[in-house]
Amino acid sequence: MIRFILLQNRQGKTRLAKYYVPLEDSEKHKVEHDVHRLVVNRDAKFTNFVEFRTYKIIYRRYAGLFFSLCVDITDNELAYLECIHLFVEILDHFFSNVCELDLVFNFHKVYLILDEFILAGELQETSKRAIIERLGELEKLE
Repeated sequence: MIRFILLQNRQGKTRLAKYYVPLEDSEKHKVEHDVHRLVVNRDAKFTNFVEFRTYKIIYRRYAGLFFSLCVDITDNELAYLECIHLFVEILDHFFSNVCELDLVFNFHKVYLILDEFILAGELQETSKRAIIERLGELEKLE
């Protein structure tokens, strides 16, 4: 199960945070700071999986953003790494070459995209085509 998803830039500014478990605000800020410190200082030659408390952080860097997922220790790392890549591909398709400012100014659409394939901390849809079709239908409604 996914505990939380964080999108952070290299400076540590959180651009998106989605928590699937309840945490106090102070704990959320501490987690965001700790996760950023953990992933930004890791050497590129190491794997994209790192233990964090009693969970695992799976992260990937795209341009200046770190996409981080916190999952249970027994979950499949490669499936979630692929999930991050799928999210980035969908963002790239939806925003036509996505950048950090797209995430800042269209955060509601980013959350909508995220909710299309992750539900209650579980991966629900893995088909890029199906997700993009649903997003297209939602865009027509607006």
